[in-house]
Amino acid sequence: MDGQFGARGFENAAPSVSSSEGLPSRAPVDPIGVVLEIAGSSSQVLIDPAALNALAGNSDSTVANAGGVGSQVKVRVGATWLIANVRSLKLQGEHIAAYIDFLGEGDEERLTGKLYKFRRGVTRYPTPGAPVFPVSTADLKQIYAAEDRAHIEIGNVYPTKDIRAALYVDAMLGKHFALLGSTGTGKSTAAALILHRICELAPQGHIVMVDPHGEYASAFKTTGALYDVTNLQMPYWLMNFEEHCEVFLTTSGSDRQVDADILAKCILLAKGKNRLAAEIGKLTVDAPVPYLLSDLTQILQLEMGKMDKATDTAPYLRLRGKIDEIKADPRYAFMFSGMLVADTMQGFLARVFRLPGDGKPISIIDVSGVPSEITSVVVAVLSRMVFDFAIWSRGESKRPILLVCEEAHRYVPNERNADNSSVGRILSRIAKEGRKYGVSLGLITQRPSDLAEGVLSQCGTILSMRLNNERDQAFVKAAMPEGARGFLDSIPALRNRECIAVGEGVATPIRLLFDSLEDNKRPASDDPLFSELWRDTGGEEQILERTIRRWRAQGK
Repeated sequence: MDGQFGARGFENAAPSVSSSEGLPSRAPVDPIGVVLEIAGSSSQVLIDPAALNALAGNSDSTVANAGGVGSQVKVRVGATWLIANVRSLKLQGEHIAAYIDFLGEGDEERLTGKLYKFRRGVTRYPTPGAPVFPVSTADLKQIYAAEDRAHIEIGNVYPTKDIRAALYVDAMLGKHFALLGSTGTGKSTAAALILHRICELAPQGHIVMVDPHGEYASAFKTTGALYDVTNLQMPYWLMNFEEHCEVFLTTSGSDRQVDADILAKCILLAKGKNRLAAEIGKLTVDAPVPYLLSDLTQILQLEMGKMDKATDTAPYLRLRGKIDEIKADPRYAFMFSGMLVADTMQGFLARVFRLPGDGKPISIIDVSGVPSEITSVVVAVLSRMVFDFAIWSRGESKRPILLVCEEAHRYVPNERNADNSSVGRILSRIAKEGRKYGVSLGLITQRPSDLAEGVLSQCGTILSMRLNNERDQAFVKAAMPEGARGFLDSIPALRNRECIAVGEGVATPIRLLFDSLEDNKRPASDDPLFSELWRDTGGEEQILERTIRRWRAQGK
């Protein structure tokens, strides 16, 4: 193969280019190689090291860096330029063999030879022997131009300092998105940046973010509505029957089914006491109708009185004991308080879904203070309310909602880590069906390989920061489109705040450096500086006193 393109191969290839009509004026930069092999996905070009050395001093930094892994090259086919990304390089005789992935094509301006109207996909492939040219900064500006579609700018295209990287908001949210990255890569700050930009673009939007660590309240103090256990006031009767079972049932196996049947019957009777039940033709156990917990325990007591054997009363005693325990536990007061029995459903949805938004389009739901036993139930209720609202509001003016889940692998785990919780089922359903109803899902995780199979592949846009774990890298590569594989090889080598963006939300796969955020817009997720903090001393007694007081009161 090397014999075909020996030292004279490039000399022979270049004249065939320059002899075409008016080409010298249209191609100010000489070719750096020739196409060696063409395949549907990955192709191969042969690059001349001498040509690369000649470009090293070029005033255009993009041209000067041509031929490196991650750089772009272009090949002319008729009146179009094909753009390809360099995936890998190897020495082949006196030349460099480069594997390339075609990204798309753009029209060629006849007088100047410049690229314009870049679009994804390849209409016609070049033939072996076609000259390969370096891409210029002007070309990159055309490739990454955001056109007239609604977009947000989040950083600069690597390795340039002035070409802006844009995300198409409608395409990104319409088909879900995922932000991935190992701990410490700047993932939380990147998430805050993207959400800030979306809020600036759509100040009357509707965004619900589930924050498991209480990091994002500091980032959205002025632009968001902040909720935690002190002011969330989520009514327990919004739970459907499956979620009731997760909270109230303590048994497994056949006993669990017996308890579930009794609970369903008693909840239905308790809901039937509400005047709203009379307005509903046929009341179901899943209907979000208020009921009193005291009514539920009273009905359990009455039903238990009908039993003739002590063994028959065990399920009733178990259920009543669990309900009494939850009512008495102050940690559950945000959800199981006696004050939450009024019909506050409209007010709750208006607050959490920002209907109207009043210039604060994002709700930050801090679940860090929620007891760990019911955290997944709280997230399940919030997620299901988003989905159910979208379904039952069909026929009304559309109000699309973006649901963002931080630490998504905790809620949508794969089969190996599955805990059979309702939150995994509802988020999987949103991933598959949400876009039909105007519900968008944003998943943020450091362990993509722990996500449920299929959920990541439902995300039309993937932004991957550095991933240190090989299993995570392989998982992300499997979910990525073929043309972006070359970019993915650089995921382990990304610096902090860098990411690879691929999919519907970008014009073409991009490696980009996120903009830096002002301090007052950053999440509280900075790593502790041990070397500095361990120098501080004094006040330890008061720290311990205050900490133990909060610990015992189970409050912040």
